Amino acid sequence: MENHDRSFKGVIAIIIASFLWGTTGTVASYSPDVSSLAIGAFSMGVGGVLLVISARKRLFCDCKLLFKQPMVLLLGAASVAIYPLAFYSSMHLAGVATGTVVSIASAPFFAAMLERLLSKKNISRQWIVSFVIGVIGIVLLVLGREHSNDIGYGVHQQSIGVILGGIAGLTYAGYSWAAKHLMESGVHSKSSMSGLFGCAAVLLLPSLWFTGDNLFSSSTNTLVSLYMAIVPMFLGYLLFGFGLNFIDASKATLITLIEPLVATILAVFIIGERFKVIGWVGIALVSLCLLMQTIKPQSQLRLALKST
Repeated sequence: MENHDRSFKGVIAIIIASFLWGTTGTVASYSPDVSSLAIGAFSMGVGGVLLVISARKRLFCDCKLLFKQPMVLLLGAASVAIYPLAFYSSMHLAGVATGTVVSIASAPFFAAMLERLLSKKNISRQWIVSFVIGVIGIVLLVLGREHSNDIGYGVHQQSIGVILGGIAGLTYAGYSWAAKHLMESGVHSKSSMSGLFGCAAVLLLPSLWFTGDNLFSSSTNTLVSLYMAIVPMFLGYLLFGFGLNFIDASKATLITLIEPLVATILAVFIIGERFKVIGWVGIALVSLCLLMQTIKPQSQLRLALKST
C-alpha cells in the first residue's frame, strides 16, 4: 500500500500544479497589450531562473549526473524553450479553442509514445480508456464555450496553428519525459526541473528584446508578468517535478487535462464567458478521467494488499 500512497501524493501534486496553470489564461486577459510570445518567454524564462536559484545546492551536487546524459538534457531544455512559443502561437493562429485542445489533449498521447519507444514502458488499458474519455471531455469543454475571438481564421492559418499545437503537445511531453528519465537515473526532482528550465531560460529570455515591449509598461502588466513567472511557472513546475517522482510522465500529462477545465471555469465566473450545457458534460468526463487516474486497478490493489 506504500507505493499506492506515494502515487497518490504524486497525483495530488500534479493536480495542484494544473490548477495553477489553469489560471494563466484569465490572468493574462488583464494585459491584452502584452504579446503572448512575451508572456510565454518571460514566465518560462524567469520561472527557470527561480528554479535554478531555489535548487542551486542540489543542482551543484547533481550536475555530474545531469551532464552524463547530455542528449536527454538537451532534448528536455529544447522542449521547454519551444513549448511556450509553439503553444501561444498556436492559439494566435488557430484560435484559443483549437490551439488549446490540440496542444493539451495531444500531450498525453505523445508522452505515452515516448515512454513506449524510448523507455520501453507498457501502456495500460486503464490509461488508454481514461485518455479517450479525457480527450472527448476536453473537446466538449471547448465546444461548450463561445469563443467570439476564434471567428474569422483562414484555413491555411488554422492549419499552421494546428501543426504548432501538435508541436506544443510533443514538446510538453518531451520535457516531461526528459525530467522523469533524469529522475529515474538518480537526479533529484528539483535538479531535474531546474536544469531543464535553467538551460531553456538562456534561450527564452533574450527573445524578450524583440517581444517584451509592454511587459512592465503599467502596474497591471507588471503584476501579471510577475504572477505568471512566480506562481504557475515556478511553483507549478516545482509541484510537477515532485509529482514526477512518483508517477510516469504519460500519467502526469494525462492528469494535466484538468488545466483547461480550470481555465474554463475561471473564464466563465471571472471574465464572464458564456458556457453551454455540453461544456458541463465535458467537465464531467475530464473529472472521470482524473478519477480513473487516482484509482488503482483491482488486480494491482489485491497484489499490494497481499504484500503488506
